[in-house]
Amino acid sequence: MKATQSGRLVVPGDLLGTAEEFVPGRGTYEHDGRIYSALLGQSRVDPSSRSVTVRALHSIPELDVGDVVLGRVEDLKSAMAIVEILAAHPSSRTVPGEPEGTIHVSKVKEGYTENLNDELAPGDLVLARILENHPSIKLTTAPSSLGVVSARCQRCHATLELTGRSELVCPRCGNRERRKVSSDYGLRQARDTG
Repeated sequence: MKATQSGRLVVPGDLLGTAEEFVPGRGTYEHDGRIYSALLGQSRVDPSSRSVTVRALHSIPELDVGDVVLGRVEDLKSAMAIVEILAAHPSSRTVPGEPEGTIHVSKVKEGYTENLNDELAPGDLVLARILENHPSIKLTTAPSSLGVVSARCQRCHATLELTGRSELVCPRCGNRERRKVSSDYGLRQARDTG
């Protein structure tokens, strides 16, 4: 029997090898000493562990440490922001289950943050990086590429425009607000409306 090749497109039921050759991994199953694909995806052989796996072509996004996500600030507490995670970034694939993460006041930006309300507000869309994903999701917006990408005026709810490094102004009522903005501020809403 010829061993499976890494990177080959397989469908459920495709023979990948035997239990004598490989250890069945994620996306596979063993039946009568033979290993089959359980998913539509790409086969992968790990020579060091002698395992065979199948990575699904249209898999549900999984959140791993280091991943960047798009989220909406739901609530602010004295020392943390509660963020509903909407999608994996940059793929914009929706994350199922509406998971929540938290951004601690010390992880909002580089340096000292005196008041979380000066950096984030409920309803803001943020790009954040996952620092921990177990037992709860902990996020950071400290790097310059991360932070608020879209914000609404806390008075009239119009979309705020960036006027300075962290200052935003409302084109409708003139209200000025501060946020820890991403270097991509405004680009997301331009893509969504364009």
